[in-house]
Amino acid sequence: MSLHSPLPVQPATAAVTAAATAAPVVVKHLGLAAYLPAYEAMRRFTAERDAGTADEIWTLQHPPVYTVGLAGRDQHLPRSGDIAVEHIDRGGQITYHGPGQAIVYLLLDLSRRALRVRQLVSLAEQAVIDTLADQNVGATRVLGAPGVYVDGAKIAALGLRVRKGCCYHGIALNVDMDLSPFSVIDPCGFRGLRVTQARDLGVSAGTAEMGERLAAKVIQLLQ
Repeated sequence: MSLHSPLPVQPATAAVTAAATAAPVVVKHLGLAAYLPAYEAMRRFTAERDAGTADEIWTLQHPPVYTVGLAGRDQHLPRSGDIAVEHIDRGGQITYHGPGQAIVYLLLDLSRRALRVRQLVSLAEQAVIDTLADQNVGATRVLGAPGVYVDGAKIAALGLRVRKGCCYHGIALNVDMDLSPFSVIDPCGFRGLRVTQARDLGVSAGTAEMGERLAAKVIQLLQ
């Protein structure tokens, strides 16, 4: 699918149904954290958790880094620059992370919550849409292109990995960052995809606050 032609928009009011129990969620605010240690910590947490382990949501930011998911293709990789490129085990293709982007990692037991991956993706997208709506920004889904968009420009990316019924990775919401590194890649595998951020849409809330708000919306929808 090419983003040079209009894409069908899925209404932001689409219902999200999560067949979940009221299992507790521990929220951890990790500040600015190097990507690879955070990635390895997510994998370790998921590998070591058991049926009694509480779900966790981590909010944080990363120093500049490109991450390439399992569907990544060489033609979408950076055409210039010296920012590190990390190949990882989430779904999807390439995206950029940097300071000013609110990262919300979802370390959830999907089996316990009776959630399918597609339900969780829809729930996460709705959490972003609701968080932005609270800031008077109208955001939508785009059919065939996971994530959240404002007037056709991507404001939030999603990527997940599921192992033994539990997921990790999560949501990246652009809040107040340098967007230029997106210009030398094909974000999420789409050449010419525009990106935007909350600050440029009139949102005054900072990155950490938006991460906290987004985590709270995820928990609200999970319950």
